[in-house]
Amino acid sequence: MHEVGHAFAGVEFDAPLIRRLDRSGPRYTSYPTADRFHAGFGAEHYALAVEQRKLLGNRRPLSLYVHVPFCESVCYYCACNKIVTRHREQADEYLGYLLRELDMQRQMFGGQQRIEQLHFGGGTPTYLSHDQLEQLMGAIDAAFPLADDQIGEFSIEVDPRTVTPERIAHLRQIGFNRISLGVQDFDPVVQKAVHREQSFEQTQELVQAAREQNFRSVSVDLIYGLPHQNVMSFNRTLQQVLDISPDRIAIYNYAHLPHVFKPQRRINQDDLPSPEQKLDLLHVCILRLAEAGYVYIGMDHFAKPTDGLAIAQRHGRLHRNFQGYSTHADADLIALGVSAIGAVGPTYHQNAKTLPEYYGALDAGRLPIVRGIALTHDDLLRRTVIHTLLCHAELNKRSIETAYPIHFDETFAPELRELEGMASDGLVTIDSEWITVTPKGRLLVRNIAMVFDKFLRATVAEPVKRYSRTI
Repeated sequence: MHEVGHAFAGVEFDAPLIRRLDRSGPRYTSYPTADRFHAGFGAEHYALAVEQRKLLGNRRPLSLYVHVPFCESVCYYCACNKIVTRHREQADEYLGYLLRELDMQRQMFGGQQRIEQLHFGGGTPTYLSHDQLEQLMGAIDAAFPLADDQIGEFSIEVDPRTVTPERIAHLRQIGFNRISLGVQDFDPVVQKAVHREQSFEQTQELVQAAREQNFRSVSVDLIYGLPHQNVMSFNRTLQQVLDISPDRIAIYNYAHLPHVFKPQRRINQDDLPSPEQKLDLLHVCILRLAEAGYVYIGMDHFAKPTDGLAIAQRHGRLHRNFQGYSTHADADLIALGVSAIGAVGPTYHQNAKTLPEYYGALDAGRLPIVRGIALTHDDLLRRTVIHTLLCHAELNKRSIETAYPIHFDETFAPELRELEGMASDGLVTIDSEWITVTPKGRLLVRNIAMVFDKFLRATVAEPVKRYSRTI
């Protein structure tokens, strides 16, 4: 593979530099990151945050995340909060509690604001039956009216092994207009090693069905760094993905953390690609997708130039939240389901991570929020800086000073000194007005963002156990 200085679609791949700077770090779907949430923030603090928003007259559209934890089988690489079971009656019970939680949220917000962004994640959301999903979508629309189909983004994650074209049609019928298909890798040897076997033909059929049903966007998820992957085999997978031509492609770095995620203990570490091989896999991904005309959005995500994410990026309207990159502004996010994370005003919160605890709270008539955080002025400032760099690859210091009563160079003097080293490596350029991430720095933008993370700055040890590698 090529080593240095090859740029495509605004990204320059410098393997020696990446090898030297690769480290563990957050993905910054929030700041402060979820590992900073604490039990001192509970349901009563969430209720206060909602009331404060109402007192301020906030009637902005909402986002809603629904977590469905159930899966029929375990994928060994998975780091999600899931429950592997074939006992379908568990889904009936869970749906009942989701509806109770939804009604409590409706009462808190008053049901006046519409939902413009909706995402069902898991687990496997399509573990729920036709009728169950239809009932849940109807209840959501009754509690918080869904925006018009041409305005709202209503997405669902799908396991191609368990869904038919008829199911795709039903998902469109009940309101979903975006769909995400998990693939990871089409190579049968890799699939067997991670206990997720599905054919290219299955996936192709579902993508075609989604096109026929006029889904506005089809996304495919891949993972590099899985056991037995190599450049030749993954190149074949990339070609198959390009053959079905999804609107968005997410290519995630596999983080092998068996001490944190038990299913990963079934993966033989000796079968994993070496760090050098993983870089080669990333390189071929960037090269092939750029050649095919995809735009690099940032941090694993690619999109066609006509896709909403690419358009939002071009117009400076890209955002980042718990679902990743988004075309919608930083709306309040309602979270439903076990372990779900939400955000209201300057606060974050998370539901209980186990079903007994989740059910117990709702049985007691209270929201199942078990931890969270209220952001300080400094947190809000740093969140703006970090997300601006992640979404736009540049930051205007004067814009930050206009939004916050600070002098940028004085407030961030230690951070700017650290950035000078990155400037010497060619990752950023810095002048009196701008911090700009270079094409060489875009792959390492997490490293750049970490400079502004006060929690990491206070951490002496390398955060190996908590976070994935930045590359």
